[in-house]
Amino acid sequence: MQRIDRYERGDHDDPYMPPHASDEYRLLAKRSVSNWMGVLISTPVQAMYVDNFRRGQAAVRGSDGAALPEWTHWQNSRLDARQTSVHRGAVKFGHSFTITEKTDKGTRTKGLSALNTSALWEDPANDDAPVVALTITQEAAEGSRGKARMWDGALEYEVTFGALLDDDSLTVTEVGKHGNSECPVTRFAAHIDLEGRTVGVVEPLIPLQDRINQTIMDLLVAQSYTAHVVRYTTGMAPPLKMVPVKDESGEVVDWQPERGPDGRPIPANINVNSSRFLFAEDPDVRFGSLEGGPLSGFIESIDMSIRHLAAIGQMPPHHLLGQIANLSAEALLAAETALSRKVEEFRKLMGEAWERVFRLAAELEGVEASALDYSGEVIWRDMEMRSLAQSADGLGKLREQLAIPVKGLWARVPGVTKNELDQWSALAEQENADLQLVDALLRSTGEDPADGRESR
Repeated sequence: MQRIDRYERGDHDDPYMPPHASDEYRLLAKRSVSNWMGVLISTPVQAMYVDNFRRGQAAVRGSDGAALPEWTHWQNSRLDARQTSVHRGAVKFGHSFTITEKTDKGTRTKGLSALNTSALWEDPANDDAPVVALTITQEAAEGSRGKARMWDGALEYEVTFGALLDDDSLTVTEVGKHGNSECPVTRFAAHIDLEGRTVGVVEPLIPLQDRINQTIMDLLVAQSYTAHVVRYTTGMAPPLKMVPVKDESGEVVDWQPERGPDGRPIPANINVNSSRFLFAEDPDVRFGSLEGGPLSGFIESIDMSIRHLAAIGQMPPHHLLGQIANLSAEALLAAETALSRKVEEFRKLMGEAWERVFRLAAELEGVEASALDYSGEVIWRDMEMRSLAQSADGLGKLREQLAIPVKGLWARVPGVTKNELDQWSALAEQENADLQLVDALLRSTGEDPADGRESR
């Protein structure tokens, strides 16, 4: 888990370096780290936003415009913003957790990091409720004991410890009943197999990330030492560093080479760069250049490794390579298919977890119908990019050709929120009431409400 966290933050293992590497070589190794893990996590997470909750038939439905208790809990817990951290942790580590509990401000749900939280299940592949869960709230340090909270099916406990592996320093104190009929900790899994093992997007791609870093390291070394054109001169002695020879009166009468401790003349420093010319009087002097080494092989290798990363991570290649020129709409849609399927898998797994959170909150609030509602479902925001005109045209055809009720299509308007739907419903009711009043007035004056003409 710590290694996964390091790689997500860009703290990668160093590329291979030969023994006794110079400081310049080590600097190139640091600069060769290109962290791709962030985009592999962020891309699916940015397509996962819970926008609403639809209660099942077993639960009592609220009237149009009335706030559902489930959604009220969502808003009170500020999960519009905090859901992203829960999803990001699950995609990163393979799982994350939430705790639903009563606080001084009411029933709240908050996220728990997989780095500090552990849970046990009788059947980890199929059970929703853990037998027991524990989260560390304060690490043990010199002079202070560590603290943790623990929950089972009925009670909450306070745990203190001197060291994580020191059983003798462990103390467990019962706090009281937490109010739920099962453990209030919920697991959000990105992928889980029949053995109960979870895996995120980072761990399987660490070897590929290391390969990319190593190739970029080799590219930087070649770029620094062999990529430049080397100019050379033969048959020319370097100029010498000269010092003045003065007479008795202190005037300069001649110049002679400065000699070092070994008695040899010291060559003068020459500032040679692209803006200067070298010339020689001796016709036997020769100037030449050594061509730089090619870098195309390194660049192609990096490109291939990134394509492998995209394929294994189910990412569209243009998300990582930035090459989207001359791609048709159909080609872009096909490239996004694998990512869409991956996001849909995440939504199915985490949607069930959010539904359990709503049931736990309803149980704490005493709303029995919602606490037993296993047919409710969360509604995810449609993140597919399309114009409003296209959406309106499609929804209009659904209404005209399939006779779907108009209000049933409101939720499919791109970007619409729960609050907007409630506002639309209230406005529609007010509009209907106004129309009924107008119809009644027209009839009382002898006019036909259908066309506004006076009846004959």
